[in-house]
Amino acid sequence: MKLGVMTVLYQNLPLEEALDKIAGMGAQAVELGTGNYPGNSHADPHALLEDPSKLEALSQAVEDRGLMISALSQHGNPLHPDEHIASSAHETWRQTVLVAEQLEVPVVNAFSGCPGDHEGARFPNWVTCAWPPDFQEILEWQWNERVIPYWTNQAAFARDHGVKIAFEMHPGFVVYNPETLLRLRQAVGPQIGANYDPSHLFWQGIDPVASIKQLGRADSIFHVHAKDTYLDHDNIRHNGVLDTKPYDQILDRSWVFRTVGYGQGDKVWRDVFSALRSVDYDYVMSIEHEDSLLSIDEGLEKAIDFLSSLMFREQPGEMYWA
Repeated sequence: MKLGVMTVLYQNLPLEEALDKIAGMGAQAVELGTGNYPGNSHADPHALLEDPSKLEALSQAVEDRGLMISALSQHGNPLHPDEHIASSAHETWRQTVLVAEQLEVPVVNAFSGCPGDHEGARFPNWVTCAWPPDFQEILEWQWNERVIPYWTNQAAFARDHGVKIAFEMHPGFVVYNPETLLRLRQAVGPQIGANYDPSHLFWQGIDPVASIKQLGRADSIFHVHAKDTYLDHDNIRHNGVLDTKPYDQILDRSWVFRTVGYGQGDKVWRDVFSALRSVDYDYVMSIEHEDSLLSIDEGLEKAIDFLSSLMFREQPGEMYWA
């Protein structure tokens, strides 16, 4: 397995400077943002497709530093009921697939998106409970009229260009846990898989080992993020885990994102590595830094040091004892 970094944390630096920092800290791979929520400061798909020399320069800059590109990330909401937002997200997605094909990057990371609740809706509607019965009707409409048709078409497009779609299971979108990911995969096909980010699962109460085993048995883990979550059990006892307070209200929130090792601890992350090996995942673990208590440099350095001490360096040997 290789250790990677999502370069969006250095979006204010030119690509070459960001790559120098990341390579200098000991990472082996990078995940580049190509638009929508992550931005495209290091890889603008429109510009790259217009000028092949820019594609070559990007590829060379990564290669010269001994790095590889693990994935292109363009997390957006192509199912948004606002046509302008949906169209923009869709166009970025399509261009990103074409760039991935040119760069021979096998994975494009995405959100599943979330539609509204009817044809004339203005905003997305994320359904989180089964009752009153209106919610069941909304879910059926969303999945049957929007989610499955859209991603069936996009999976065919991705397949034609040699790319797999890795969904980050993120609350707020229709794919937010293993069950919803596998539901979409079953409906659409094996082009659909996970960008497995445990940080969004921790606060939902989902066990990382159980979810890795569940997804791994379905051969549906395409990429992995390294991001941690601290659970404030005192606040959870008062208010539960559904928390809409801004992320900077650290003392009042039920949970906050942390650099790996500062949320769940090393035992959990040791178990994550072991579970990933048990399902034969041997690609990249990409650090996504979103820790408001640490500077970017210090947070990334600590994450790389922590994960480097836990990662397996060699393939397992023969079980001489069995």
